[in-house]
Amino acid sequence: MKRPSIRCRNGMVSSPHYLASNAGLRVLMDGGNAVDAAIATNAALNVVYPHMCGVGGDAFFLIYDAKSRKLVGLNASGRAPARADIGFYASRGLKSIPVRGMLPVTVPGAVDGWCAASQKYGSMKLRRLFEPAIRYARQGVPVTARLSKRISESLQALSSCSASAKTFLRNGRPLREGEILVQEDLGRTLTRIAEKGRDVFYNGELARTIVRFSETHGGLLSGEDLADHSSNWVEPISTTYRGYRVFEFPPNTQGLTVLLELNLVEGYDLTSLGCQSVECLHLLVEAKKLAFADRDRYVSDPDFVGVPVESLISKSYAARRRRKISESQATKHFSSGSVTGDTIYLATVDREGNAVSLIQSIYYAFGSGLTVDGTGIVLHNRGAYFSLDPDHANRLEPRKRTMHTLIPAVIFRDNELFAVLGTSGADGQPQTQLQVITNMIDFGMDIQEAIEAPRWLSGRRVLEDPPETLSLENRIDGRVRPELARKGHEIRVVEEFSEIMGTAQGITVDPSTRVLSGWADPRGDGLALGW
Repeated sequence: MKRPSIRCRNGMVSSPHYLASNAGLRVLMDGGNAVDAAIATNAALNVVYPHMCGVGGDAFFLIYDAKSRKLVGLNASGRAPARADIGFYASRGLKSIPVRGMLPVTVPGAVDGWCAASQKYGSMKLRRLFEPAIRYARQGVPVTARLSKRISESLQALSSCSASAKTFLRNGRPLREGEILVQEDLGRTLTRIAEKGRDVFYNGELARTIVRFSETHGGLLSGEDLADHSSNWVEPISTTYRGYRVFEFPPNTQGLTVLLELNLVEGYDLTSLGCQSVECLHLLVEAKKLAFADRDRYVSDPDFVGVPVESLISKSYAARRRRKISESQATKHFSSGSVTGDTIYLATVDREGNAVSLIQSIYYAFGSGLTVDGTGIVLHNRGAYFSLDPDHANRLEPRKRTMHTLIPAVIFRDNELFAVLGTSGADGQPQTQLQVITNMIDFGMDIQEAIEAPRWLSGRRVLEDPPETLSLENRIDGRVRPELARKGHEIRVVEEFSEIMGTAQGITVDPSTRVLSGWADPRGDGLALGW
């Protein structure tokens, strides 16, 4: 029996944890706007989903201001330390940046992002927005099965850091489902930020504590790295898809990958092929491969590397690239064309029609594995995504932002807000977005159906995954598997509602009634709530 989407008119929050959605909803009900609700939800997720996001990570916002009818982006990702360069790692015999410990830690950008978004578009003080998160941290929250599993999977990394072990382990064992996770240090940190703002994190006592911790553990972060950090307001990038306009975040994120995919598949009549038919799945996967070839060739920090965004997302470029897709045979590897990481996603819409598409991450589960003593701050390991190949566009350079997998999305129809959506899943994010968008636009699904539909994942989700495997949830018709294999796809079947497919959230807006419809992915612990 089909479950109905959550529907309301006054405001809605969708996030991957029910307690965080509740925190955001209460802000909306108390008169806060979409930006206020997004920050409150994100702060709460820092506490209840500490393996996925946190004060020590990065964030990206797409903010729609209904009054001005303008969509803006806020890049709250951090940069590499000034002392970080390829030579430093080469001198230690490293061919890649380690994924745990202090060496992959870059400047955390999320705190500055919250403060910048709040100052420009918010209506409530951080003290009010952080109240639920601080309460959850101090009083404790029940551990979900998913969190317990991630603690178990990260046991080695967490055990190597006394502050991490103290928080997430009990007598050396992972916290179990239903046990209470208390994070008093994190509660005090959130209180300091709420009272003193961004400066306490980038210039004050927290900054000094982070730098001392970095020095003790062989890291490269300095006080100047933190003090010099700032977020940037940027213009979103977009393409049209069958009459809709899809906006994504520009580089240094992989947002253009979704636009490349949509431009490619727009050349095929997916509706006539049938949802999740052999032919449709094959074309979507091949489009993904083509788009990723260009992503891997071009996307990095535009302050350091010229990224030909407009050329890449043009319809003419897609037409040329589409010729490389064979409808009968899977291609193992596409080369790039020529032109002249664990995450949370949340969506909010308020009664005025303002909306926020926000994504935040500490990259791997529990990021670097390191918790800064006395602060509860789990530092991310986003720097592990840099390449140590000096010829690579995303090569490590001092004060450079790495290519980010984090991509919030916003969709308009007839110049009216239609959807706010996104997903966790690192390299899986453009693939999940492609599936959710085509499910809605090509196959007429509502947001709930589009998110719950069976999914596929091509290639790796994180760096160490095999590059060519096509994972299919077991709810995809078993008869298509051998046909896809005959086309050359290397098939792996995974369980239904598999977490490796990411956890998507979304809200849609009916242009005639202004009714909001929302859903949270059953692959997570989320909930869409409205009033």
